[in-house]
Amino acid sequence: MNPFDLTGRTALVTGCKRGIGYAMAEGLAEAGANIIGVSASLEAGSGIEKAVTALGRTFTSYQCDFSDREAVKAFATQVLAEQGVPDILVNNAGTIKRAPAAEHSDEFWFEVIDVNLNAQFLLSRAIGAKMIARGSGKIIFTASLLTFQGGVTVPGYAASKGGIGQLTKALSNEWAGKGVNVNAIAPGYISTDNTEALREDPVRSTQILARIPAGRWGDPDDFKGPIVFLASEASRYVHGEILVVDGGWMGR
Repeated sequence: MNPFDLTGRTALVTGCKRGIGYAMAEGLAEAGANIIGVSASLEAGSGIEKAVTALGRTFTSYQCDFSDREAVKAFATQVLAEQGVPDILVNNAGTIKRAPAAEHSDEFWFEVIDVNLNAQFLLSRAIGAKMIARGSGKIIFTASLLTFQGGVTVPGYAASKGGIGQLTKALSNEWAGKGVNVNAIAPGYISTDNTEALREDPVRSTQILARIPAGRWGDPDDFKGPIVFLASEASRYVHGEILVVDGGWMGR
C-alpha cells in the first residue's frame, strides 16, 4: 500500500488560483485527489482547473469573498450541500496589507483578520463538524514564518498568522480523538505575489536571501510534498503540527 495515495479522495482548497494554493491543489491532484477549488475570483476554465483535469481528476470551482463572514457561511452551506463532506480541507486563502503599525488603517486590519483568520475558523467549524460526524478528515492551514515572528509593517498579517498557529493546536486538541487530523504548513520566503514587494527591494531581498541556508527563495512547487503528506494516511499520527517549509530560515 502507498500511504501517500489520495485516489478517490476529495480536497477542498481555498485560494488555489495561483501561488502556493495552486501548487497545493495540483500536488493533491497528482497524488490522486479530486479538487474543489475556491477563491474570490476563480473563474471556470482557470489555469488550475486545466492542470487538474489534465491529470484525469475532476475540478469544481466556486467563488467566495473571504472578507465577508456571511458569504463564507453561505459558501460552507452550499458546498456541503452540493459536494458532500470533503476528505481534505486546505485553508490557504489569505491576504496581506503593508503599512507601519501607527499608520495601519482599520480597513487594513479588519480585512486581513477576516480573510486570514475569521474565514478559516468559520469554514473549519462548518466542515470540521461534518468530518467529526463521519469520523475522519484532514484539515490543513497555511500558517507563516510570522506565526512565530512579528515581521515589520504587517501587524494584521502577523496577528492573523499567529492566530492560525493557535487555532491549529486548539482544533487538534478537540478533534484528534475524533478521527480528524488538524495541522498547518508555515511557508518561508516564497516567490509569490505576497512577497513581490520584498523581492523587488534590493536591500531586503539581499538580507533575506543571506539568512536562508538553502540559498534561494522557495518555489510554490516546494509545497506539493508537504501538503500530500499532511493530507494522506502517511500523517495519520500527526496532530497539531506546524510544518515549517522555509529552506532552513527558522533554524538559523
